[in-house]
Amino acid sequence: MSDAFQDYYPDDFARCYGCGKDNPKGYQLKTRWTDEAAGETVTAFTPRPEHTAIPGFVYGGVIASVIDCSGTGTAAAAAYRAVGRKIGEGEAFRFVTGRLTVNYLKPTPLGPELTIRCRIEEVKGRKVTVSAELSAEGVVTATGEVVAVQIPDDFGR
Repeated sequence: MSDAFQDYYPDDFARCYGCGKDNPKGYQLKTRWTDEAAGETVTAFTPRPEHTAIPGFVYGGVIASVIDCSGTGTAAAAAYRAVGRKIGEGEAFRFVTGRLTVNYLKPTPLGPELTIRCRIEEVKGRKVTVSAELSAEGVVTATGEVVAVQIPDDFGR
């Protein structure tokens, strides 16, 4: 399996609660290609007890944030792929969320590892649209769409 996209985020953009490698209290999500040619990625996440909504189930905000960060990671990978570069080569691509849509299909159990599968739907300039499917033990419990926007070079500076 390929390296995690988040491992290549520049230090000044690696503090995200969901996917920042430099945030010790965050989720530490790692998104990887499963099929680069098809634009498909996977992220695994095991919710902790503090991620409870009601006993035995994951809080919906956690579900939204793991879909969000898996989607923006996938968008970064899409940008590299679009210019023919491997992740980490040259100037880094980093994305923020322009729009997030989550559809909660059924309660997500707390305990098993969650799998978030993303697919690149469209790359249009600095905007990437990604679809996502979150499952627990093979059962899809949520789907989503992330419209990610590339961060301008002068952002936050």
